[in-house]
Amino acid sequence: MSLREVATPSFEGQKPGTSGLRKKVTVFQQPGYLENFVQAVFDCAPELQGGTLVLGGDGRFFNRAAIQTILRMAAANGIDRVLVGQGGILSTPAASAVIRRHRARGGLVLSASHNPGGPDGDFGIKYNIANGGPAPEAVTEAIYQHTQMIRHYRIVDIDGEIDLDKTGNRKIGNMTVTVIDPVDDYAALLGGLFDFDVIRALLARKDFRFRFDAMHAVTGPYAKRLLVEMLGAPESSVINAEPLEDFGGGHPDPNPVYAPELYKAAVLDGELDFAAASDGDGDRNMILGRGIAVTPSDSLAVLAANATLAPGYARGIAGVARSMPTSRAPDAVARALKLECFETPTGWKFFGNLLDAGHITLCGEESYGTSSDHVREKDGLWAVLFWLNLLAAKPGETVLSILQQHWKRYGRHYYSRHDYEAVDARQATEALNRLRANLPALPGQKIGNMAITAADDFAYRDPVDGSESKGQGLRVICGEQARLIARLSGTGTEGATVRLYFELYDADPAKQADDVQSRLQPLIDFAEAQTGLRKITGRAAPDVIT
Repeated sequence: MSLREVATPSFEGQKPGTSGLRKKVTVFQQPGYLENFVQAVFDCAPELQGGTLVLGGDGRFFNRAAIQTILRMAAANGIDRVLVGQGGILSTPAASAVIRRHRARGGLVLSASHNPGGPDGDFGIKYNIANGGPAPEAVTEAIYQHTQMIRHYRIVDIDGEIDLDKTGNRKIGNMTVTVIDPVDDYAALLGGLFDFDVIRALLARKDFRFRFDAMHAVTGPYAKRLLVEMLGAPESSVINAEPLEDFGGGHPDPNPVYAPELYKAAVLDGELDFAAASDGDGDRNMILGRGIAVTPSDSLAVLAANATLAPGYARGIAGVARSMPTSRAPDAVARALKLECFETPTGWKFFGNLLDAGHITLCGEESYGTSSDHVREKDGLWAVLFWLNLLAAKPGETVLSILQQHWKRYGRHYYSRHDYEAVDARQATEALNRLRANLPALPGQKIGNMAITAADDFAYRDPVDGSESKGQGLRVICGEQARLIARLSGTGTEGATVRLYFELYDADPAKQADDVQSRLQPLIDFAEAQTGLRKITGRAAPDVIT
């Protein structure tokens, strides 16, 4: 083994977004591109030296090659031990669980989440800190600044590659590489949170029709272990369970647009009593029932309202947090149960301080992400097991009836997100700047019969460490009645993704079964009038409506 210090130019644009650095695979394959970012992490996180690093990803194309490079760099940068998932596999929530359980000093998670994979697809990398969560903005900004001035990276040369397919210990010089079963720690953690006996009984019922779609992504092995082997679900109920480098040519984003067959079977045809899907790296979830798709906002609210039915939360929860674009359905529950409730910017890293400080137990984002204080990431299978536990604890209830009872008590928040994908960056900026310029004049105006009470660009001051985050999304607020939000997504790799969010509250049970888009139409029309987005882009409609 020999250590080399390799001269390298810096690359523009290595600034992590809301969940790490994401680019096309071909960008990461440039000589030095991955190495520069990894070296910047090691240089900006000296606490990793002499400690344990967790490493793994969602199995997409370039995952294995990236792991081999990172292992050689870790050995050159004084890492004592690396825990790497067998086959290079670690779901994002499982990586968080492994970091926390083994008291690692950090981890590198290789994923572009719900983005497409394959040689022409996307790749991503993010640094998680010792609490198991994504690095906070101060750390990611330091990493980015370092990438802009980096002049060399350190790496060792070894004979051949490290065998990732057999568990056990390997050596690179003085560094130990431990290949671990990617599911063990995670399955043990979730087994202590939920009542597996009642879930097992539910899944054994002949009249309960269940299906989970792993979308040829990372949750396949996790779902087979938990749902089939441990909980007794029929093997046929877990579909697309083999992780593939290109996700089988699909788009591993769990929503009705990209999982149409599952949506049709449950919601439209009523063939399934409960169905769910997760995304590329296992941190998102879609929950479906017979005749109903559960919005992520409602899912977080329902779980918060019924948390004590799961053993891990039987003593109650400390509070709840949601990202700003997520509907205010969890707020209604928090008020009724006298819980703390927080509104944060988009990005799971903003929940970390609140969780560590004990302010909250549950948290979630509208982008199909929900989780709790068991890890510091959103967790797709956790949400699925929580819903199964809830259904098992409420004999005779369905997903739809649980939602209807929830709306009757707390009111319904009609909610939808409209995505305009791969928009020319200049056009996207022009549309949002039009709304931004109009914000000061909007209070006092009306959207239909609703008065606008506030309009701003959301800013957040962390209640734990006092850090500030500005420019987090444009908001138009009609008191407790409605909201319109516009922002650019930080998860895409091509052009810009403009996201518009619409929310309308109705406390009247007689008006809680209306068509969602029809109820939101006044807000949709107002958004176009203020942004001119469709006119500017030439788009007739959003690319994705969820």
